[in-house]
Amino acid sequence: MSDIRPPAQSQPHPGRTEPMQPQPRDEMRNYEGRGLLKGRRALITGGDSGIGRAVAVAFAKEGADVVLGYLGEEEDADAQHTVGLVQREGRKAVAVRGDLADESFCAHLVSRAVDELGGIDILVEHAATQTPVEQFTDLTTEQLRRTFDVNVLGVFWTVREALEHIPDGGSIIITGSINGLRGNTSLIDYAASKSAVMNLSVSLSQVLRERGIRVNCVAPGPVWTPLIPATLGEKGAEGFGKQAPMGRAADPDEIAPSYVFFASERLSSYYSGETLAPTGGEIQAG
Repeated sequence: MSDIRPPAQSQPHPGRTEPMQPQPRDEMRNYEGRGLLKGRRALITGGDSGIGRAVAVAFAKEGADVVLGYLGEEEDADAQHTVGLVQREGRKAVAVRGDLADESFCAHLVSRAVDELGGIDILVEHAATQTPVEQFTDLTTEQLRRTFDVNVLGVFWTVREALEHIPDGGSIIITGSINGLRGNTSLIDYAASKSAVMNLSVSLSQVLRERGIRVNCVAPGPVWTPLIPATLGEKGAEGFGKQAPMGRAADPDEIAPSYVFFASERLSSYYSGETLAPTGGEIQAG
């Protein structure tokens, strides 16, 4: 655990790890795998940095090979660093660049994962975008559509394409958000999109029950990742996470074990349609 107290800072979207101060803990350096995912094949969207990177490395330490999707060339260095971290654990890693708002790319990403790994046992739908607004009336149709294209339609398209390649007994994990549980005054479209995919995870858990495919959701609170200085700007980044009951944001390393839990049948064979919310102590009804 680190006491994250970020100073004011900003950077262009989609954000990179290298300029961040302080640097997030996202390499799972002190994590010891137990073979929970030995021989498994994982596709992780948004796997280049932050939570996605930590999940990729944790999966590798548990014995999984990984294909990770990421958005743009600005993130090439982050994506290749994550590939190197996975390979350091003796596992295969491939990074695929493209936009999940493009239905054809979602199909391509799944196809690449199947070609590279021979199938998909674990699908992690993590990629997302957000843009704050000062007033609800500032929310443009263009922004609304972009947010839902990436955060919702991208999830639908990728899951749909992947299902024929996921064997019975596989696992799908969708990243929600504390904002999808309780809303947000400035991230209105983002919160709505997260609520949508969190509901989708419940529906999919019922649809896929007969195949034994478990579908669950991780809904984090504030986490210090490149998305924060890249979307919230200096004012939003300064002291980010101090509103949480624990008084700080999480590091990605603190969130990744939740994904290992849902990915591992040994740990979560009786869990489907569930939401695990690592929120730094914020209590949610229900």
